[in-house]
Amino acid sequence: MIFYIVEFFMRMDERLDFLRVLQYITFRSAMALILAFVLSLVLGPMIIRKLAALRAGQQIRKIQKPGAPDLYVMHQAKAGTPTMGGLLIIVSLLVPVLLFCNLQNKLIWILIIMTLGFGTVGFLDDWLKIKRQNAKGLRARIKLMCQLGLGLGLGIYLYHAELGIFYPHKAIEGNTFLCIPFLKDLYPDLGLLFIPFVMLVITATSNAVNLTDGLDGLAIGITITCALSYGVITYLVGRPDFARYLLVPFVPNGGEITVFLGGVVGAGMGFLWFNAHPAQIFMGDTGSLTLGGLLGTVALLAKQEFLLFVIGGIFVLEALSVIIQVISYKCTGKRVFLMSPLHHHYERMGLAESKIIARFWIISALLALFGLSILKLR
Repeated sequence: MIFYIVEFFMRMDERLDFLRVLQYITFRSAMALILAFVLSLVLGPMIIRKLAALRAGQQIRKIQKPGAPDLYVMHQAKAGTPTMGGLLIIVSLLVPVLLFCNLQNKLIWILIIMTLGFGTVGFLDDWLKIKRQNAKGLRARIKLMCQLGLGLGLGIYLYHAELGIFYPHKAIEGNTFLCIPFLKDLYPDLGLLFIPFVMLVITATSNAVNLTDGLDGLAIGITITCALSYGVITYLVGRPDFARYLLVPFVPNGGEITVFLGGVVGAGMGFLWFNAHPAQIFMGDTGSLTLGGLLGTVALLAKQEFLLFVIGGIFVLEALSVIIQVISYKCTGKRVFLMSPLHHHYERMGLAESKIIARFWIISALLALFGLSILKLR
């Protein structure tokens, strides 16, 4: 909105040319970050009180295992902490996006739609948990179908949309090509298989973030790192000179996604203010599914899907720990981890929650730096 207001006044009076700074992606990204953060701080206490009044408290599952710390006892202090805090993230994000993003950019509307779509699925899941006063929300099958449905819709759109994505090194254009890290000459075209690929990426990322959201501040801290990293990436791929230099796909108007991600970082930082240990609010599925879906969508729009496996490496490890645990138990009757996801394994080993969170954050930051360096290693 501000983008158009500035453009209007600059046409009216040349003396207002100093307002041109409000059209720069870097400046608007910073403003979106700051506004989202401030909104989170202002709205946070109000939303926490409202959720507490609605008795929208976290339900703690009772899972015991002999010879290991009882997580039910360890987490009992968290019981009743307001959940569904993803609402705070979504509101704090969308306001600066509507103010500072170029709303004529179709990529921004894709991200807004995915935010609202995953936010709705997560909200329904959280609401059912609150209504039933237990840890069971939407049935796993229904939740999975909703995620796949959102991925299907995005996949069909991206398959048919003319986004003008260009691969300078190979002189090819299209949305269905893949950019493989370390390989500058390999751009496989998935064709129709691109649609199920999108469904897989979207579903995997949303579930991975959801599984990671088990300790105070863990998921949101790693999400901030991922959003910052992809903010740099989308800025680079949105400029033809940088794309040509790095031998990566050029995404016309892709730099505008950086402004959106500025809002994600700001909203995440504001939420972390209240979610840091000991948490005053949890994001719930409303937040985790939304953030995961957004990260997957951004990776697809930036044509850097495989980098997400590196930058979001902690999310990948958390999801893999659950998959390995389930397969191992069903095939051999034995568990590889004391408990999955991975952060609960370390809890059962006796590590303090704050120490696990800090170490995962450090690893996430290192993975993000490595992921960014891969852009040049081609």
